Amino acid sequence: MPTLPDRLSPGSPYPLGATWDGLGVNFAVYSAHAERIDLCIFDETGRREIARYEMPEWTDEIWHGYLPHVRAGLLYGYRAHGPYEPARGHRFNPNKLLIDPYARGLHGETRWSDALFGYRVNSSRADLSFDRRDSAPAVPKSVVIDDSFNWGDDRSPDIPWEETVIYEAHVKGLTKLMEEVRVPERGTYAALGHPAVIAHLKRLGITSIELMPIHAILQDRFLQEKKLTNYWGYNTLSFFAPESRYMAKPGDQDELRIAIRELHAAGIEVILDVVYNHTAEGGELGPTLSWRGLDNASYYRLRPENPRHCINDTGTGNTVNLSNPRVLQMVMDSLRYWATSYRVDGFRFDLGVTLGREPHGFDPGAGFFDALRQDPVLQRKKLISEPWDIGPGGYQLGHHPPGFAEWNDRYRDSVRRYWREDPGLRPEMASRLTGSGDLFDRRARRPWASLNFIAAHDGYTVADITAYEEKHNEANGEDNRDGHSENYSRNWGAEGETDDETIRETRLRVMRSMLTTLFASLGTPMLLAGDEFGRSQGGNNNAYAQDNEISWIDWSKARSEEGEALTDYVARLIALRRTYPGLRSRRFLYGVDLAPGIKDIDWFDENASVPSPEDWDDAERRALTMRRARVKPDGRIEMVLFLMNASSSALDFRLPQPPAAWRLLIDSARPQEPEAPVEGETYGVSERSAVLLVAECEGGEE
Repeated sequence: MPTLPDRLSPGSPYPLGATWDGLGVNFAVYSAHAERIDLCIFDETGRREIARYEMPEWTDEIWHGYLPHVRAGLLYGYRAHGPYEPARGHRFNPNKLLIDPYARGLHGETRWSDALFGYRVNSSRADLSFDRRDSAPAVPKSVVIDDSFNWGDDRSPDIPWEETVIYEAHVKGLTKLMEEVRVPERGTYAALGHPAVIAHLKRLGITSIELMPIHAILQDRFLQEKKLTNYWGYNTLSFFAPESRYMAKPGDQDELRIAIRELHAAGIEVILDVVYNHTAEGGELGPTLSWRGLDNASYYRLRPENPRHCINDTGTGNTVNLSNPRVLQMVMDSLRYWATSYRVDGFRFDLGVTLGREPHGFDPGAGFFDALRQDPVLQRKKLISEPWDIGPGGYQLGHHPPGFAEWNDRYRDSVRRYWREDPGLRPEMASRLTGSGDLFDRRARRPWASLNFIAAHDGYTVADITAYEEKHNEANGEDNRDGHSENYSRNWGAEGETDDETIRETRLRVMRSMLTTLFASLGTPMLLAGDEFGRSQGGNNNAYAQDNEISWIDWSKARSEEGEALTDYVARLIALRRTYPGLRSRRFLYGVDLAPGIKDIDWFDENASVPSPEDWDDAERRALTMRRARVKPDGRIEMVLFLMNASSSALDFRLPQPPAAWRLLIDSARPQEPEAPVEGETYGVSERSAVLLVAECEGGEE
């Protein structure tokens, strides 16, 4: 390392973060209430502080300075001076080394110690006390990063929303047990672009892979004490730095870029699950690692009547204060960074309601939404929200602004309940099958705004929905108290694994019927990784702490006869969705006449009669026929018929008028049955089965 100067030059307040210009590094960090900020420089091991500088300038509440003759790779951190007055929301403690909120890389791991806390942990005065121990030995160091990368001719696949099929996966869990991948690369960014991964996604017909959080995270102290791990990663320590645990080669951030470039070349988009609603610092009794020490009163929402305490709309202890323009800027800069430096194609926002909550409550016109929708880079990305949190008015499904898709838990629950034979589900299922227009058809939104799923990382897998009626989370060490108690599941006669062939066949049929429903529904389908071949988590519906075989995808299951058959079935479903636009309409359907006796959508009972209001209200009716129709460019009408029989008895479905040459596309009771003409005026649908048929007839005008 070259000889360091005695002091910093003023530098620039923009851009925020540490920016290497080839001659030196400009440092800029936001704090509205600090009285002084020190920049600490460390040796290459991160263990020894070799220089400390007082930031020379404070412009528009940005502290900044320039350090010449240093390069990318430099390790640093901040110390913030100011009042330690928790009752006023201020928690400055210069004894605590702070991670740069804009750090694009971190060196080292957090080592839990009482020194990480701004107060004396065992003091009777709790957080009103003041701790003087230096936290630097236990805190990761921020790294100056050179983001240059040769992207060549890379370009986003730019898949239209109505053609999108999402695959939710965990970076580590996806490939940790994949034998085709070299052992050192299994469970890493490098493995994401492996030919075996891409071949599997292409075989299925996946257009977009959604990665669970890859921002650098903090491992929870209470989990480490229980010898567990925060596997899911919803505990952000840096909004700009990729999580180092997923790097095959330590510090090689280009592994992720290479993987994204490989996925793009295969026509597959990459969507990131991002967590901007809270940070890893927890509530007011949490550690001081970054934002809390730099400006607690600015970065977090605090209780107005008692700023000592955080507002906890997230259930994690703190809530990021997006009402502050500089904090909002941090989030927007982070999103733009991932969109440009890593070229990701979209974002799924964890607890998206929190991001849209202003002091008066959730607002579809909140600053965060407005900023996203006008941003020239981000408005063109796929934007997905989890439309709930635990705060007041925290359930906002369907209330996000245009441009967003939303996770539709009503879809999830309705499909599960319908296929487990709950009564009275036909009206609800009709709404969910048609893109949930009752929720989303406003402000010119389209059916793709309904993000449809049966299973996601949080909850049962599709296989476990059919195998467990009670959660089995004992491995989490919380006496099975964690996780949802109501999963709308049914084990069909035995809890967990069984050798009973009748039960096994019923489970497989119900799984296929649910998956057929998913890909026959208007909206954007999302498949949980491994559900295509019946992956199980042993009934654990909250595997957030299970960095082991409970969560990792068992690819031997995929290679089994049963797994191969189910994978082929799912691939057929996705191919049908791609082939027949009637399975993925770009607009909501409300029964518009296309030709005599044919509307863009029609509903029938199994006897081909149109259900009366009394029929819809009959709670014991579990069979339903949906017909969608569209006018093709040649003027002919293409009709897709979806037959659903969730009852325990086989039924003969009469095919509705007008007569047509129907052809079988797929039958969940006969998964290997090829496409073939349907003879006669009826089709026999087995119990707990779903069937797709298609036909054409002379029609009207496009």
